[in-house]
Amino acid sequence: MLGWLGIVRLGLVQTALGAIVVLTTSTLNRVIVVELALPAVLPGLLVGWHYAVQMSRPRMGYGSDVGRRRTPWIIGGMAVLALGGLGAAASVALMSVDTWAGIALGAVAFSAIGAGVGASGTSLLTLLAKRVDPTRRAPAAATVWIMMIAGFVVTAATAGQFLDPYSHLRLVVVTGVVCAIAFTITTAAVWGLEGPGDPVAAESAPPAQRKGQFWDAFKQIWGETQARRFTVFVFVSMLAYSAQDLILEPFAGAVFEMTPGQSTQLSGMQHGGVLAGMLLVAVAGMVLKNKIGSLRSWAIGGCIASAVALLGLVAGGLIGPAYPLKANVVFLGAANGAFAVAAIGSMMSLAGQGQKQREGTRMGLWGASQAIAFGLGGLMGTMAIDITRLLIAEMAVAYGAVFASQAALFLIAAVLAARIDKAGAASRQVGLSPAAEGYATGVGG
Repeated sequence: MLGWLGIVRLGLVQTALGAIVVLTTSTLNRVIVVELALPAVLPGLLVGWHYAVQMSRPRMGYGSDVGRRRTPWIIGGMAVLALGGLGAAASVALMSVDTWAGIALGAVAFSAIGAGVGASGTSLLTLLAKRVDPTRRAPAAATVWIMMIAGFVVTAATAGQFLDPYSHLRLVVVTGVVCAIAFTITTAAVWGLEGPGDPVAAESAPPAQRKGQFWDAFKQIWGETQARRFTVFVFVSMLAYSAQDLILEPFAGAVFEMTPGQSTQLSGMQHGGVLAGMLLVAVAGMVLKNKIGSLRSWAIGGCIASAVALLGLVAGGLIGPAYPLKANVVFLGAANGAFAVAAIGSMMSLAGQGQKQREGTRMGLWGASQAIAFGLGGLMGTMAIDITRLLIAEMAVAYGAVFASQAALFLIAAVLAARIDKAGAASRQVGLSPAAEGYATGVGG
């Protein structure tokens, strides 16, 4: 089993992954739209494509199951991701000279980004699921995700300084350095951590795995009621989670008349709330243990609290400037953070349930469900706003209708979470001893 040092080492991989992703999904997005004056739909399509590529996650997870080792997939995936990140920066520079050639290179680069994130991220979570004691799953999930967010923050702050004064060459150089550092950190972090593969497990693998029959393994997992319900929960909950991201700041500007700087600060408060929610669940797992409920309870409660916070935004739009918008947004972030960590921690628990030696395939299935939801969520959220603003003249009511629909999705997700492994849930608490094991079959993303 991994100790805290091992968990932190895997968290460094998430930090490295986040460092590359934040450049490709945020910085390059801005350059394409502002500096190159190209349509905003272009980076939207490229980012959406990288999520679509992650539908291959189940196949990648299956590959790591067959090989019985996750390290080569983590390092190899990070190498592909790093090359994709560098290629994405080069594609932006090429767009300034030849738009269509740059777009073509961007499509290839974002394909690599999606494949790299899928391979590295899926195998990383699988390794955590197999090597982390049940009593540490909630805090371990919080640790690696907080470290990923740290990768966002540190990279955005540091790379931003080196990008000024801006030039396309400087963008390529800075991105290349970040990618090289990320790959080096990943290799150093996982080197020797996993140890040798499991030859006994490999010999006892089901025939479908030994013969490389991926679809047989996939059908068997999809036939597991719990895995199937969990997949649907992941999709619905992450759809609700991601749909709010791209409309919160426009809502603050359009309804509460916040300046761009003020709305950016508001977004920062939301992320601060997310960290607080994650830490709350981590503390519950490490210190309070079974005193305040299971991972399943945290996931259900986080979904319900997220719905309440979104309905608060609906009310806030109708009340106007007197409404405590900042406090509402922090609460929304905390609810999202608690739900997300409980979901991820429970996913680690669920990976080992059902047919044995298929942890990577299960992680891949749930990772693909999450990626599809994230890709659709941002698109659906912005489309919904455009449609409601055409149909409803009052801005606050238009945004309120969209927030209310997202709240409904969270409530549906809470119901779906409650249906997963209801039997014996009351006795499976976060942080219990192995004799009364932590909620091993909860819900997650």
